Amino acid sequence: MKKTTFLTTLIALSSFASASLIDDAKKAGMQPIPSDKKALMKLIDNPKNPLNEAKIKLGKDLYFEPRLSKSNLISCNTCHNLATGGIDGVSAAIGHKWTANPHHLNSPTVYNAVFMDRQFWDGREPDLEAQAQGPMQAAPEMAISQEMAVKRIRSMAGYKKQFKDAFGDANITFKKIADAIGAFERTLVTPSRFDHFLAGDEKALSKAEQAGLKIFIDKGCASCHTGVGMGGSMQKFPIAKPYKYADIGDFKGDKSGRVKTPTLRNIAQTAPYFHNGAVWSLEEAIKIMGETQLGVHLSDDEVKSMVTFLKALDGEMPTITYPKLPAVTATTPKPVTQ
Repeated sequence: MKKTTFLTTLIALSSFASASLIDDAKKAGMQPIPSDKKALMKLIDNPKNPLNEAKIKLGKDLYFEPRLSKSNLISCNTCHNLATGGIDGVSAAIGHKWTANPHHLNSPTVYNAVFMDRQFWDGREPDLEAQAQGPMQAAPEMAISQEMAVKRIRSMAGYKKQFKDAFGDANITFKKIADAIGAFERTLVTPSRFDHFLAGDEKALSKAEQAGLKIFIDKGCASCHTGVGMGGSMQKFPIAKPYKYADIGDFKGDKSGRVKTPTLRNIAQTAPYFHNGAVWSLEEAIKIMGETQLGVHLSDDEVKSMVTFLKALDGEMPTITYPKLPAVTATTPKPVTQ
């Protein structure tokens, strides 16, 4: 008979604890990004705007296309920079004529936005395709009209074949421009070690990261930061206590006072935090959420442990090659910077 040592017992107990924590995380509603390509495509596809390689390629070009702004200076990537966590790294988004967002709203990350239930902080749009139409037309953002956007893109011969390959015809419309951008954005997912853990790999997270996850679940954080996106639903804000930086900007959420729960994926890379970008420290953000939403005081050790876990949500960014865009022609509408 094989003799059971204290070490083998400890290893067995540790493995059991990890497996139990995986079950607890799943019961709390957390779901992994599928590792299987077909399963992932099924999850991120939009039946109203089916994905195909040509559309994704076109969408990437348009995502980086500054001529979709009135000034020829601002692209989607300006505020949702794919090199810096999908954000711009400032408290309030800056747009046309160096205008700060009038409501002092922060740019949320575009990475994993496909997993969000709604788009925009007030959840006013249902998907990425609808969301893509807004910033182009918004005066403090890209400030272009639908008509000028279409004229600019139609004037550049290089785009005509791309639209035909992507949509089956060469007719360029504002909706197709936004649909292509949305299609590309649907591919911007960042699987992490946490996904491997949820899928059953008990060693994917360190013991310290697992301890932080347990606190995260036990304190109730997973009641909102859940699902594949670790966020994305519309929730009342604030709930238990007034938000200490509520006086920065005038945003109050939707008509019911609800605000979109931001994703926690890559959260360590996406400061500043909250809808008004008022907080630069992840530790402070966690403490505020504990008090404001859960009505609990989190100790410094609990906060430190949760930060350790949240850093494990840093995912693998897709490789993005900066595109070479079509050249302007004599008929391309000129930039307007004033």
